[in-house]
Amino acid sequence: MKKLEHIGIAVKSLEESNKLFAKLLGKAHYKIEEVASEGVRTSFFEIGGVKIELLEATLPDSPIAKFIDKRGEGVHHLAFEVSNIEESITEYSNKGFTLLSQQPKPGADNKRVVFMHPKSTNGVLTELCQGLK
Repeated sequence: MKKLEHIGIAVKSLEESNKLFAKLLGKAHYKIEEVASEGVRTSFFEIGGVKIELLEATLPDSPIAKFIDKRGEGVHHLAFEVSNIEESITEYSNKGFTLLSQQPKPGADNKRVVFMHPKSTNGVLTELCQGLK
């Protein structure tokens, strides 16, 4: 892993949460993006070299909607940047971590992503991400 790339936070309202985080961080978000395949709209803030990704469900049965129904708003995942996502999938699988897929998929912010199951990471959903070349 190269660095903590972003912290994902599940929110009910992107509009209201953008206002809250702008007030908290003293700066506006720099991007809003929809990832239709995951049923989510995202908004990104950057502070101190780390991004904060706010995630709002666009579908009632999306992973974010289910997360909020079960746990409420809050930290959803930690994302770590990797140099080569395919090699990382093999490496972490070989180390005994359970990945939710064996192939990366398109994610927000021009990234390819794969998630590790929280049961294998002390209850923390962990994302590995690599920027598109």
